[in-house]
This record gives sequence, structure tokens and C-alpha cells, in this order.
Amino acid sequence: MIGRVLVYGGKGALGAACVSQFKSNNYWVGSIDLSVNEEADASIVLPRDLGWEEQEVEVLTRVGEALGGEKLDAIICVAGGWAGGNASKDLSKNADLMWRQSVWTSSISAAVAAKHLKDGGMLTLTGAQPALQGTPGMIGYGMAKAAVHQLTRSLGGKNSGLPTNSVAVAILPVTLDTPMNRKWMPKADFGTWTPLIEVAGIFLKWTQGQERPNSGALLQLITKDGLTQLVEAN
Repeated sequence: MIGRVLVYGGKGALGAACVSQFKSNNYWVGSIDLSVNEEADASIVLPRDLGWEEQEVEVLTRVGEALGGEKLDAIICVAGGWAGGNASKDLSKNADLMWRQSVWTSSISAAVAAKHLKDGGMLTLTGAQPALQGTPGMIGYGMAKAAVHQLTRSLGGKNSGLPTNSVAVAILPVTLDTPMNRKWMPKADFGTWTPLIEVAGIFLKWTQGQERPNSGALLQLITKDGLTQLVEAN
């Protein structure tokens, strides 16, 4: 074993790819999600009815138990979801769901990093490239992802509470190549979608200190003709 990583959202499509990638590279891997990831060394399953503060307490407690005093090399938060809709219908409902799936998990990941990440470790969060602009057709989603961008910038600043020399960054995908996205958008140009294994590989490199961005960076994942570039947002 060469290190320890924690994947928040470890049973989702991208999360499962991350668990597999790190396991195959001899890392201890913990997963946090609403269901079990059998491949992970420790799989923390959260009750669905916990509030934000309750969920943070639960996660901090159970991660501490799983680590047994060890520290994490990386915390990878890829939990999230998508909901469309504008201001005319169900705005608060959709925004609340997006907040729970993206902002709660990112905030809790930051709290875990403050307590369990090693000095020089890495925290990655998941924003969204479209949320750099207005998102009138998916307002709740855009609000939540913009909050993740703000959180990342804040964590990358001085006195953010993260361990010494640690790095907090966010990936900003356009569209990830997941089975669910293919199901709902079967006629899309898949050559512009970012493969999950490529994202997991980026996380692995960063965890190992290769090509690691500056703390606070927002990295757009721009894929064209099957090739992905990392473009830092201003």
C-alpha cells in the first residue's frame, strides 16, 4: 500500500471509477455514499435522512474510525447529481436537491480534509464548467456548482483551515461520459464527453504530486475528438 484516499460519492459512476483506479495502483481506498462499494477497503454508507450538520458529524466519526489514526493522501469528492428547471416551477425543490448533493458533500469533504488530510495532501471537489456563466435552464444546479467554485477558491486561500501545504482544487466538467448520460442523450457527440477513466487518472497523478495545480484552481475539462485538456478558469 502506497497511500490512502477517500472518495465521497464512491458508488456513483465517476466515484466507482476512482475507487477502481486507486485500488489498482495499490492505495487503501475509502468510499462514502448512500450504498456500499464492495471494492473499497472501507465503505461508509450514510442514512438518507440526515441533515447537513448530522451528516458531517457522522462522516467525521466514521472516517476517523476507518483510518485508525492514519492520515489521507487525498480526498476526492465526486458526489453530485443534476436537475434542470428554471424559476417558473419547483425552483426551491430543485435547488435544495442540488445543494444536498453538491454543496453539502463538498463542505463535509472540506471538514474531513481539515481533520484527516496529511500535510501536503490534496482535496478535489467537483464543480461544473457551465456554472461559470448563467444557467437559466438549470438554475438550482448552477447555483450549487457556483457555490462549490467559491468554496474551492476559499479553501485555496491563506488560513482556510486545511493542513500545511495541502492543495484544494475543483474539476469543472462539461459532460462526463457516464451510462446515465448516454441513456438520456443518445444522439450527442460522445467525442466531446470526458471519459471517467481519464478523470480518475488525473486524480491519481495529482495525488502522486504530478502536474498538480495551484491551490484554489478551477480546472475546466474540455474534451474534443476524444482528447481532454485541462483549462484553468479565471
